[in-house]
Amino acid sequence: MEGLLTGCRALPPLAICSHQLPGCIPHRFHYCAPGKGKRLVLSRMFQPQNLREDQVLSPEGKSGSLTCKSQRLMLQVGLIHQASLGCYHLLPYAVRAMEKLMRVIDQEMQAIGGQKVNMPSLCSADLWRASNRWDLLGKELLRLQDRHGKEYCLGPTHEEAITALIASQKTLSYRQLPFLLYQVTRKFRDEPRPRFGLLRGREFYMKDMYTFDSSPETARQTYNLVCDAYSGLFDRLGLQCVKVQADVGSIGGTMSHEFQLPVDVGEDRFALCPSCSFSANVETLDLSQTNCPACQGPLTETKGIEVGHTFYLGTKYSSIFNAQFINDHGNLALAEMGCYGLGVTRILAAAIEVLSTEDCIRWPGLLAPYQACLIPPKKGSREEAAEELVGHLYDHIAEAVPQLRGEVLLDDRTHLTIGNRLKDANKFGYPFVIIAGRKALEDPAHFEVWCQNTDEVVFLTREGVIELLSQVQVV
Repeated sequence: MEGLLTGCRALPPLAICSHQLPGCIPHRFHYCAPGKGKRLVLSRMFQPQNLREDQVLSPEGKSGSLTCKSQRLMLQVGLIHQASLGCYHLLPYAVRAMEKLMRVIDQEMQAIGGQKVNMPSLCSADLWRASNRWDLLGKELLRLQDRHGKEYCLGPTHEEAITALIASQKTLSYRQLPFLLYQVTRKFRDEPRPRFGLLRGREFYMKDMYTFDSSPETARQTYNLVCDAYSGLFDRLGLQCVKVQADVGSIGGTMSHEFQLPVDVGEDRFALCPSCSFSANVETLDLSQTNCPACQGPLTETKGIEVGHTFYLGTKYSSIFNAQFINDHGNLALAEMGCYGLGVTRILAAAIEVLSTEDCIRWPGLLAPYQACLIPPKKGSREEAAEELVGHLYDHIAEAVPQLRGEVLLDDRTHLTIGNRLKDANKFGYPFVIIAGRKALEDPAHFEVWCQNTDEVVFLTREGVIELLSQVQVV
């Protein structure tokens, strides 16, 4: 085989040759080394699919069930695979989507002055005992000991660690503040009943930001700045989240808001006033309260998924760990703090839960793992002569729409009918599916383009396809 394919190396991941090299055997879609003109092909994707409900674990370790749409779809199309109770392998499509989500988060956080850090998941029990949360959180903490008997927890959040870090800096000046420090890392919580796939797991990705200000006034300005950035983030994703007043819980502080995505499968309940902007988690309201405390109008109640949470902490943690700075009078003062969380894997699953149909995944446009899928004719069909046009179109997209390089996938499974591959493409949720059918044999050739997010089907020439795809936004 090696001698026959002179000039080509054998089967690099996901790359096939789009041009004939000297000595290459002519073939419709043969593989060559990655480089200019490489093509991404579906047949090389790792996508375990069709998980049965009796393969899902319940908290008791027995066979469970697929209890929500996002969990079922993400398992069925091969986005995730259950590793253990409440823990999932994120497979290639899901990783691509999550990396895009993290890029959007980075853009929004850095636009307001956020600086990215990365703290250890292994958190010292001494820090958690100092804040009294070692006992307060109880069984929710995943605890362990090292070989020397020193105790740790796997961090569900990092208020203690970041405040201790700031406290170790003894010459901070008010001129350096505010600091907006954030990370996107794995978090761990020993959920008693993990469920709904990535919506409530024991191990998950979270973006957590911690802010340090020189006064309560500037700290509240920073709080509003981050909340506005969260609203902007969800707007970019096309998710209609509601900012609601919330309880501070075990994290503490004097003010808190949740960002709730309304959906029937949500475990939270929040109240809305149709007459004004008031909204609150029902846990913060008087049980007998049925009218809006702001305008006295009737409240309506709905379910939601908490995808973000913000807290104004004041000096709760800075006073414990002595996180100080030198103020404008030359005196030491405690930093005013806030903390802000986004459930990264939860946002991914919640978006699928809200946007998808019962049978097909639909993505926020910015998060789709691939923006377009090209479907050539079936081998041996009357339209097979149009197959070469698909290769030319693939290459032309890469040249004419540079932002889509690496964003277009070729369904090279030409032993399957176009209909079967279109059904798969609908299920995977590519924003654009481009088919070389009968009209591809016309002069000029027209491609059938399925625009998944608008449910439109149009027939376009190659130039029309390029014009349509050039409008796609990617991160």
